[in-house]
Amino acid sequence: MEDEHEPPLQPRTQFQGRVLLLTICAAGIGGTFQFGYNLSIINAPTSHIQEFTNETWRMRTGQPLPDHLVPLVWSLIVSLYPVGGLLGALLAGPLAITLGRKKSLMVNNIFVVAAATLFGFSRRAGSFEMIMLGRLLVGISAGVSMNVQPMYLGESAPKELRGSVAMTSAIFTALGIVMGQVVGLRELLGGRQAWPLLLASCLVPGVLQLASLPLLPESPRYLLIDCGDSEACLAALQRLRGPADVAGELAELERERAACQGRRARRPWELFRDRALRRQVASLVVLGGAMELCGNDAVYAYASAVFSQARIAPEKVQYAAIGTGGCELLAALLSCVVIERVGRRMLLMVGYGLMTCWGSVFTAALCLQSCLPWMPYLAMSCVFAFILSFGIGPAGVTGILATELFDQMARPAAYMVCGTLMWTMLFLVGLGFPFILEGLSHFLYVPFLCVCVCGAVYTGFFLPETRGKSFVDISEELHRLNFPGVEPGPRVDRPEVIRSTEL
Repeated sequence: MEDEHEPPLQPRTQFQGRVLLLTICAAGIGGTFQFGYNLSIINAPTSHIQEFTNETWRMRTGQPLPDHLVPLVWSLIVSLYPVGGLLGALLAGPLAITLGRKKSLMVNNIFVVAAATLFGFSRRAGSFEMIMLGRLLVGISAGVSMNVQPMYLGESAPKELRGSVAMTSAIFTALGIVMGQVVGLRELLGGRQAWPLLLASCLVPGVLQLASLPLLPESPRYLLIDCGDSEACLAALQRLRGPADVAGELAELERERAACQGRRARRPWELFRDRALRRQVASLVVLGGAMELCGNDAVYAYASAVFSQARIAPEKVQYAAIGTGGCELLAALLSCVVIERVGRRMLLMVGYGLMTCWGSVFTAALCLQSCLPWMPYLAMSCVFAFILSFGIGPAGVTGILATELFDQMARPAAYMVCGTLMWTMLFLVGLGFPFILEGLSHFLYVPFLCVCVCGAVYTGFFLPETRGKSFVDISEELHRLNFPGVEPGPRVDRPEVIRSTEL
């Protein structure tokens, strides 16, 4: 009888795999893809937007904008993106708890639609303020999606694939960067007349997500633990896994549910006061800060100058810059394939170790480029190698930490802390990099090297491995690390479900 039933179940199992893949794509295209895309497209129309700002000011006042104010207005346009990201990170936790993971991603597209409208009509309205407001809104959208998407995918994936599925957030970020670089080419939408369309093109991924995500299931953990809806949880699991694999995972979800009984959702500041979360919070802050302060953004910022020194024609630099985004995408794909084999700790240590190595060679090449004619080419090679190393480890693995190290009650607050840290660091690095470059010159990378070393050392000594473990097993291991010699006490399984939607 079993042989008779096996053939019909195989297509059903393949269908379930497709549902998980579609969930990943639908969440990613309007999630972290938007972050990478809006981060990179702003580089192409820099001169055109500055000219538009100057012309708009002249039409209003009869005089051109003073020279020292043109870069200031441009800096505001650029810096409002991380400011919006910070606001979005603070908004992500309450949204994820109140609306759920999937609905939060869908509602988040309101900001994208509003921003695209402002971008598209900014030149016709003669208002550079519309560009500023649009950048703030896409920043809010990116801040929400950067937190909710990995939470949604991490909670929806089976434990055997949780790392690989969560790594897709980094893949979509890198893909967004590459697509933004390609679409921003002068031959496409990076020209003088097309830049409003370039900025407004963020609407396309948002529409794709709004068309696809409603057809896919919500996070099973949210449905069971937060909402107490066992039937909806079972239906979501069956769509994502298939009926043959549901029983064991449903039992694990019930264990998590019992562990969370009688508790409410944590507030962000409560994470720092709870001794039971000491190791988790320290890992989140140290490794989250290391990812932003490791110098990857500095390498991107310095790449064009390095390419020019390597005698690449100015009109070809934009094509070489696409290679930097391609390197990060390739590394993220490689990391997604191997993360469940080598583990999180190994990828982080290897990534930070290689970044330290290539950063040191990069510094030496910058110092010797006036003495040896081939040094600019070595520096250019280090740019690509450094970005590859970043993509292998820190770029994707760091985003998994808040999902795996914190339980259902603390996870939204952990992502709020992580997002706040990330966007604040991104803003400060962008603000301080010109001063670091001016003050340290060719040694600008030395402070970032120290951060890379600290990230590798902390990972090796203090970060527990979570590969292949259930959330309950991870919580028990972290309890033993936070309270050496004290075993976690038994949980009382109460009949009622305490919703975690209270903040």
